Amino acid sequence: QVQLVESGGGSVQAGGSLRLSCAASGRALSSYVVGWFRQAPGKEREHVAAIRWSGGITYYADFVKGRFTISRDNARNTVYLQMNSLKLEDTAVYYCAARIRGNYEFEYWGQGTQVTVSS
Repeated sequence: QVQLVESGGGSVQAGGSLRLSCAASGRALSSYVVGWFRQAPGKEREHVAAIRWSGGITYYADFVKGRFTISRDNARNTVYLQMNSLKLEDTAVYYCAARIRGNYEFEYWGQGTQVTVSS
C-alpha cells in the first residue's frame, strides 16, 4: 500500500505561483510513477503531469507545458508540482496518484488539494 498526502493548495491571483507537495509513505517509490491530476467542477479529470521515480522521466499535458514543473525528492519521498503563470482555468482540485511502472491504472490516490486562481 502507498499512502499519498497532498498539500500546498490555496488561492492565488492569475499570473501567480503555487507549489504542491505529495508526500508518500508505505513503500519505496523506486518502481512507481507518480502523477498529478486535476478536476474542476463539472469537468472530467485531467492528467496534468507525471514523473517516473527511477530515472526522473517526466510527462506534461500540453496545457501546462512551460508553466508547471514536476520533480521529486528522494530523501523526503515527496513529489512536487511547481505551478507558475497560473491561469483562471487552472482552478481545480489537484490530486496526486501513483501506479507501478508497467501498470496503466493509477491505483493509489491522495485526498486532493484545492487550487483557486482569481483575476
